Amino acid sequence: MNPSLKLLLIIIISLEISFTNKITTNLLLIFFALIFLILHHCSLRTLVKLLLIPLLPALTIAVTIRWFSPGHSWFFAWVMVSRIYAYCFLGALITISTSPLELARSLEQNAHLPAKYAYGTLAALNTVPRTIQAIQTIRIAAQMRGITLNFWSPQLYFKAILSALSWSDVLAQAMESQGFVEGRSRTHVQVIQIKTRDWITLIASLAIVQVTLLMLP
Repeated sequence: MNPSLKLLLIIIISLEISFTNKITTNLLLIFFALIFLILHHCSLRTLVKLLLIPLLPALTIAVTIRWFSPGHSWFFAWVMVSRIYAYCFLGALITISTSPLELARSLEQNAHLPAKYAYGTLAALNTVPRTIQAIQTIRIAAQMRGITLNFWSPQLYFKAILSALSWSDVLAQAMESQGFVEGRSRTHVQVIQIKTRDWITLIASLAIVQVTLLMLP
């Protein structure tokens, strides 16, 4: 499916389940998303993370609604828990089945997002591993001087921000050296098209979700 339409589909579904209280629909979304991830050879470790990472906020919300809200409703608590897991699994559909580069190209070509935003966001995502490495280097350098920088230390993140600012200048120069000029028309190495089957998949998926929201208990 086209990455832009896939992102649009997930955003629409996420907005719809945000304003409805349908446990059945949320569970069906989680089930079909899980099947989709398995078919795309998602690793068992990733699936376990998808189940465990949302567990703490889901339990916190459930306990708060059940024992500290005016209604003390188990039903609404389960609605919120299933909704959190639905958000996580729907988001995983994008992150696992679509690469950041493919999504950036699709947003630029199909959604007509300005190239500076598309590739700027892509560049920011690609600097995340380097940022993590820089933070580790800063902590080790501080320990060699007898200074312990914990993860809540302002000095740690201030130095990381200074490193990121220096990277931004290098990145801008690199983009210009590769021929990137803002406001100019661009050619594309990989042309991403929206096919008829992509529209059919989008419309059919939305129609199925509407049926579950209206018909299922």
